[in-house]
Amino acid sequence: MKRSVFEPGNTGIAEAVKPLGQRIPGAAWIFRLQIEEFLALLAFAPIVYYTSKAYFILRAQGYIPGMFIMDIQRVIGIIIAIAITHLIVRYRPQWKVLKIVLPFAYCLAIYTNLHDTIHFINPHDIHFTLIRIDQWLFGVQPSVWAQQFIRAWLTELFSFFYWVYFLVTPLVPIVLYLQKRNPESRKALISTFLCLYVGYILYIIFPAISPDIVLKDMYTIKFTSDPITDITMGIANSLPKDARDAFPSLHAGIALLSLLLAWKYVRWLFWILLPICIGLVASTIYLRHHYFIDLPAGFILGFLAFKWGGPIDAWWRAQNPKI
Repeated sequence: MKRSVFEPGNTGIAEAVKPLGQRIPGAAWIFRLQIEEFLALLAFAPIVYYTSKAYFILRAQGYIPGMFIMDIQRVIGIIIAIAITHLIVRYRPQWKVLKIVLPFAYCLAIYTNLHDTIHFINPHDIHFTLIRIDQWLFGVQPSVWAQQFIRAWLTELFSFFYWVYFLVTPLVPIVLYLQKRNPESRKALISTFLCLYVGYILYIIFPAISPDIVLKDMYTIKFTSDPITDITMGIANSLPKDARDAFPSLHAGIALLSLLLAWKYVRWLFWILLPICIGLVASTIYLRHHYFIDLPAGFILGFLAFKWGGPIDAWWRAQNPKI
């Protein structure tokens, strides 16, 4: 007679409820990592491969652009930074805040290398499809229509809003950490990383060059030269001209995600972030970095990251209760 799984001595249930780190051979070391560390490792491996592949292809053709030499240097720098970070956290546990801050630096480095390699991974661009969608929705291209509002002071303001994105991205997790609200900080942190890394994957699946390049012949008004504008345009010009990072808009995704997290956990911060995030999203069209359709795609991504970041991290941590 077949024994029931509920009978004494049957180990079937006990085995089934074990965490994956104990059930799958070789998986324990994976679940010893924090999920953001695993995501960085998962993203870093293909970046190294495609960066190296692009480098050697270009070298065989007799010309290596400076940006690819910088990519190789950046890869080496990431490896060194990861090693140093783990040594510091191991021997100086009071500096644990580094484990929150440095993964954002890894994200930035991976994103920068991604700029240069997407076309080697997926050469099937979709920006003309995005242009047709915007044209169908509005009868015009929003970034072209917006040039009628160009003023020197407005360009300065929107340039500030656009680049403050890099401060907004880690802000809510850091504020929660400083308030010693570690569970909430953890949920905000993982939601943010989930938004960023899924966005990177979507850049590869849907490669699209921004309208300031594709639609450049349609713009009849140039941005004026002013301090913040000059700095931000200089940073933008240091990136590859054909970077495929338009769809979805991570500026829109992070803006919505930060507002949702702030509303839920740090209500006073929400009211500070609200005008900044509105300006941040508007700047993507005004400064010609995004098509309109990129924005709702980013909002959806930000909302899903807000909804699933916490549960995904809880599931991950349950696979190895020791982390």
